[in-house]
Amino acid sequence: MTLFEELKRRGLLAQLTDEDEIKNLINEGKATFYIGFDPTADSLHVGHFMALCLMKRLQMAGNKPIVLIGGGTAMIGDPSGKTDMRKMMTKETIDHNVECFKKQMSNFIDFSEDKAIVVNNGDWLLDLNYVDVLREVGACFSVNKMLTFECYKQRMERGLTFLEFNYMIMQSYDFYMLYQKYGCNMQFGGDDQWANMLGGTELIRKKLGKDAHAMTITLLLNSEGKKMGKTEKGAVWLDPAKTSPYDFYQYWRNVSDADVIKCLKMLTFVPVEEIEEMEKTMEGAQFNKAKELLAYELTKLVHGKEEADKADAAAKAVFSGSGNSADMPTTTLGEEDLTNGEIGVLTLMVKTGLATSNGDARRTVTQGGLSVNDQKVTDPSALIKIDGDVILKKGKKTFHKVVKG
Repeated sequence: MTLFEELKRRGLLAQLTDEDEIKNLINEGKATFYIGFDPTADSLHVGHFMALCLMKRLQMAGNKPIVLIGGGTAMIGDPSGKTDMRKMMTKETIDHNVECFKKQMSNFIDFSEDKAIVVNNGDWLLDLNYVDVLREVGACFSVNKMLTFECYKQRMERGLTFLEFNYMIMQSYDFYMLYQKYGCNMQFGGDDQWANMLGGTELIRKKLGKDAHAMTITLLLNSEGKKMGKTEKGAVWLDPAKTSPYDFYQYWRNVSDADVIKCLKMLTFVPVEEIEEMEKTMEGAQFNKAKELLAYELTKLVHGKEEADKADAAAKAVFSGSGNSADMPTTTLGEEDLTNGEIGVLTLMVKTGLATSNGDARRTVTQGGLSVNDQKVTDPSALIKIDGDVILKKGKKTFHKVVKG
């Protein structure tokens, strides 16, 4: 099975230009390709996961990844999939986020011996002269055509700033620069990025002639991937300081039955033949085994085998009823958090992250969704005594340990 065939069987390819050339390049390990990441936070999150896994697969087959970090495009913000304009960030914040991204990406991509490179589009975008951009780049784009793309149409009624309208031009210019500076001949991105990527391919061919070869691929469901990792406690981050390995494991352990096979195919390196065999007989308890495999493989990929083993053991201890694993997510309370050794149940839920606010906590408690040491708590004014390990259980699958420091 060739790499191209495997990507198709895993459901990763949606739209392509120049399919035969793309197939030959990636199968022969001759593609120099890029995927862009705008540094809008100080950690990558689950929504980036599919792109990172794809880069790893392609690199393992001999292709060369270019990680393009959007230090320049982040100054504007992509309107795709947004209902409102993104909050503006300072250059200092963006630079900090860029460094965080580089460090995390080294867990997935091999940057040794020029096998991959990291570049920042701020290096060329931030020094551009506005009039030169209008003359040299803007002249290659039709406003009428740009307005036909979904990424702009969906924002027209709510309002689209001229700032955001320029994002397509900037992303297209990225591919143009990468093609010239690094020999980048291919770009990958989510299906919501198709218009922006086509703009880059067309810009190269208009500026450098029809013989210039630049190819485009979009990833099936990558825009859906951007929606992944949103929980009641916020995003699921790859940084263990923001999302613990146990919580990361639990996120994947709790995916829906309908999504587990899709996630195994797209995100893990479990042989696709093995996943397809699982799919044929998937029913009942087999869904749980598939979810455990998914959670373990992805936790190992992000946090390493040791942390994956700990998270797996902790999860199994919780589900077996023992519940006191040392690897369970834990909150330590000090004397200042307690009154006579007790704390209100709503405050406790917020402090442990099991609720985003007192109102959120109240709804969970009154609806019977919380147990403390296996005892259901339905009174929102209840006081919880912190004496020894206290195990909170929210719903059927979310556990948290509270200890006194």
